[in-house]
Amino acid sequence: MGPLAGIKVIDMTTVLMGPYATQTLGDYGADVIKVESPEGDVTRKIGPWRHPGMGPVTLNTNRSKRVICLDLKKPAGRETVLRMVKDADVLLYNIRPQAMARLNLGYDVISALNPRLVYAGVFGFGQNGPYAAKPAYDDLIQGGAALAHLMAVAGDGTPRYVPNALVDRIVGLTAVGAICASLVHRDRTGRGQRLDVPMFETMSAFIMGDHMGGLTYEPPLDRGGYARHLSQDRRPYKTADGHICVIVYNDKQWEAFFEASGRTDLRADDRFNSFARRAANIDVVYAELARIFQTRTTEEWTALLDRADIPVMPMHDLESLLHDPHLVATDFFPVVQHPTEGPIRSTRVSATWSETRAEPQHLAGRPNEHGEEILRELGFSTDEIAAMIRDGATTLSPAKE
Repeated sequence: MGPLAGIKVIDMTTVLMGPYATQTLGDYGADVIKVESPEGDVTRKIGPWRHPGMGPVTLNTNRSKRVICLDLKKPAGRETVLRMVKDADVLLYNIRPQAMARLNLGYDVISALNPRLVYAGVFGFGQNGPYAAKPAYDDLIQGGAALAHLMAVAGDGTPRYVPNALVDRIVGLTAVGAICASLVHRDRTGRGQRLDVPMFETMSAFIMGDHMGGLTYEPPLDRGGYARHLSQDRRPYKTADGHICVIVYNDKQWEAFFEASGRTDLRADDRFNSFARRAANIDVVYAELARIFQTRTTEEWTALLDRADIPVMPMHDLESLLHDPHLVATDFFPVVQHPTEGPIRSTRVSATWSETRAEPQHLAGRPNEHGEEILRELGFSTDEIAAMIRDGATTLSPAKE
């Protein structure tokens, strides 16, 4: 029983940002019902796969949910969502609010049915500015929130996106926190509320929290940017036989590093002998570290730095990460038996609680896998379900195809 046991979530999201948020809520114990179109979430088309529609993005972003397929443009499809909402705690959507209004599923309609509901939207932009109705994707927001620019400054001058759906996952986690806070407010007051979590504003705050720099002040003291993060030598260090990830940060760690590396001469160098001086000369400091680390092997440096209590990690690739000794010891990537896909690798919930146990409730389902089960819970009869299938408002459950 996870910490959110007893909370019912209607998931009307697609792709990654919303589904990642609802998977997290489901892992924490909520009963999550994912509403897909009859064609299925677009991520079902991303391979590789053993069976169509069950690729890695779907499997790794849609566990801990029950799945129903509904065409919300059909009256019966919309009526089904309205029935779900009546006793739900959260509705999460990630289409633009204007589209929810066109479906006649806007906050005014939903809150009238269930005033205790947290009506949460994750979408591109706050609704009080000129971008309100614009579409948005992870790449666009990375560029718009200056992340691609920062990659150029810290790299070879070419703007790049981070090779990860960073925005989707950060905004998804922000939504989880905001939803949980809204549930606390609801439990104190008895009132739900509308909750908007815009991607652009969330990431602008996230990035500028590090890089506002002198732009914090009016008038500005500089053009912004955190020098240590933007140093071109802030990267895994090349060793004699590979690479290693090291950060020598505070004064205590530098003292230990001077001794362990045999570079006690650097104590007399004004650019190295205090935190403030190192920060002011960060490019020189990182460049010197890069030269030092090439003098020994990765294994030698790892042993030496571990003994000196200096932060060090291996530089993994995607395959070696699965075999990291710490993650193996904690069984973080368990191989589990999926009912249709066979053995698949999953991930554990990273957070732990002393009083409640959070773990995936079940693995990702096929399109409409729980459709009939959910409809019957909502009071639909066999004849009504058959009529919905004939009308195209839903589809046959996979077991009956």
